Order: sequence, then structure tokens, then C-alpha cells
Amino acid sequence: MTIQVTKVGRLNSDQVNCVLRSAMLAPSTHNTQPWLFRCTSTGIELHADPRRMLPVTDPDGRELVISCGAALFTLRTAIHALGFHPATTLMPSRADPDLLAVVRPLAERTPDPKVVRLARAIPRRRTNRRPFLPTAIPRSTLTKLRHATELEHAWLPSLDAVQCRHLRDLSASARLDQLADPAFVAELGRWTHRGGEVRDGVPSYATDGSPTDEGWLLEEFGTDGDGSRPDPLVVVIGSFSDGRLDRLQVGQALQRVLLTATGAGLDTSFISPPVLVPSARAEFRRLLGCGVWPQVLLRVGHGAPLPWTPRRPLEDVLLETLVSA
Repeated sequence: MTIQVTKVGRLNSDQVNCVLRSAMLAPSTHNTQPWLFRCTSTGIELHADPRRMLPVTDPDGRELVISCGAALFTLRTAIHALGFHPATTLMPSRADPDLLAVVRPLAERTPDPKVVRLARAIPRRRTNRRPFLPTAIPRSTLTKLRHATELEHAWLPSLDAVQCRHLRDLSASARLDQLADPAFVAELGRWTHRGGEVRDGVPSYATDGSPTDEGWLLEEFGTDGDGSRPDPLVVVIGSFSDGRLDRLQVGQALQRVLLTATGAGLDTSFISPPVLVPSARAEFRRLLGCGVWPQVLLRVGHGAPLPWTPRRPLEDVLLETLVSA
């Protein structure tokens, strides 16, 4: 099918192409890219793609919705940076739970310089799974990341060095539980260490030959005398409830945090086992005091340059040919 992208709301064809391709650069679990877009004369719909769900790793679709939330924030940011207001409606249809949001580009506006900086970080953001350098991250960075999280109605609890050590042990145990499951290992193998012309999944160069998450287990924690955070900086993004809407908002918060970190010259990667293994996630929640549902766990630091992971062609994520009014 030939895809012709035409005018959507105040956006012309080239601008629609631009914002869609930006949204497609969002992170997703195993780089599954589980999103679909439908464009109308007035707005861009974001749909979850259940065909790209990970039935073993993510049986309830929590990670899928978070990934789509990250794409939604990227779409909103790209539209705003072009000088338009991205009026956004979340979960607009009870009859269609896979329709997660509609973004309508409305009246022209002067872009917020802070949002423009985030938009410039979109093509530079990477998930850097390699070990980070032993460079201290100042407390001011944690403050910026917490503010970014709260702007999207999520929360970033503090983790001290002791909690990080407990969390590292929890991560190692959860990882072993995952690797003891043949179905998990098979699913992981289908989505990682891929090469050739494949446009999704995690290629071998992105992991440097090592399984995802294991590099963090080898990094030591300590606190510098000047009050810097432990190396590496480990942050959790959480929500007070654990519904589908909460997860969608967490995804938006996640991408704002990632772009904020990228704009500050920092690298990020995900520590997945403590939030993917149900028993580990329950223990993680207790470690946080049971007031917050842990949704995403991140490492933040300085890493070596890394190329981005591949992306699907635009026509693969469009539900139908776009038409103008």
C-alpha cells in the first residue's frame, strides 16, 4: 500500500511526516515499537499495537502502554516545537481500549524554548546498555529529572546508596528468575542480538555482546565527599495507581526524563528485571515504602557513543492512508 501523508489540522504534509518520524524514535521494550498511528483531517491518533506485545516478558501489556506513552510525549513535543499547540486527549474511547490518545495540532503559538531543547534531543537520545564511566552526577541533575517527571503527573522517589545496593541484589535475583524460564529466554532471543535488514529488536552492537541489564550489576556504588549522588545515578519513575491511564502518563514522564538527560549530555538505560518480574516488583514497592508503584528503573550517567537502534518504516506504523480535509 502506498502511503501518502497529507495535511493534519494546522500541519502540512512535510510537518506531519516530521512529527510522526520523531514519535517513532521513542524507546520501547526490546525495541518492539508497539505503536500505530492514524491521521485524520483534525488530529493524529495513537494506538497500541497488540500484535507486538511480549506475551512472556509483558503479559499484561504494562510495558507496551508505557512505550506508547513515550511515543505520545515525543509526538506532542515535536508538534509544539514546530509552533503549534498539541491539544491531547488521553484514552478517548471506552469502546476501543487500544486507542490511547488523540493529538490535535491547534492554533499557532511561540514555542517554549525548553520544549524546543527537548525536541532537539529526540534524534540524539539512545538507550546505552554499555557500562557507564565512573563520573559523579550532581544533585542538581536529580532535581531536574524529578521536575520533568512531575510535569507529566508521575513521581520520582529518591534512592539512597543502601536502597541501590538492595535493588542491585533484587535485580540480580530477578534476572536469574527470568533466565530460568525457557519461554522468556526464547522470547528474549527473538528480539535481541539481531542483525541484517531487521528494523526492530535490539541489535548486537547495542549490547556490546552482553545481555541487557547485566552491566549495571558490575558497577560499584559510593558517595563522593562533595555530596554527589552514587555512581551511577539510579532513578525510579512511579505512579500512585497502576491502571492503564497511569502507565500512559508514566510513559510520557519517562520520555521527558530521557530527553532532559540527553539534553544535559547524559546517557540512560533501563534496569528491567525489578519491574518485569511480579515478585521482584512487589519487593521493589516495599523497598520504596509501598506508597508508589514502580514502573520504570533507569541508570543515568556518562557512556561511550552508540548508534541508535533501527526503526520500522513509516508505512508499517500507519493504520491507513491519510487524507486531507
